[in-house]
Amino acid sequence: MQSRLFILMLITAVTGAILPIQAGINAKLGKASGGAVIAAFISFLVGTVFLAVYLLLTRKHSFQWNGIQSAPLWLFAGGVIGAFYVAVITFIIPTLGTALTFALIIAGQLLAAIVIDHYGWLGMSVQEISAGRVIGAVLLIAGVILIRKY
Repeated sequence: MQSRLFILMLITAVTGAILPIQAGINAKLGKASGGAVIAAFISFLVGTVFLAVYLLLTRKHSFQWNGIQSAPLWLFAGGVIGAFYVAVITFIIPTLGTALTFALIIAGQLLAAIVIDHYGWLGMSVQEISAGRVIGAVLLIAGVILIRKY
């Protein structure tokens, strides 16, 4: 079980490591295409085509139309949030730089995750706020300040 956990953590870290690369690529695409929102649109269009081809080739997944039709509308907010995120990052990263941008993103993600865990929002298991989590968040915010200053 420990090796599976380690592999999942490694995959997660690698996935996180590619986000600054994606942001840099999208920032360049924004300059080439005429703006951050256009670049975000192109990025999502390419991603959608890639996923459609994957689904067609693998045929491992089938749409659960009944589930999709009966899902509450707020479950579709992920696409809006993703589009907002990609457009904002594409716009901001040339000004703030990669390190500060992602330090702020990680700090925001951690703070939101701590609150989501504490209250069990979105169906997550409850993980109450602890002194260790607060200290970790404070240290991360201190890191953001140091990255900004130096």
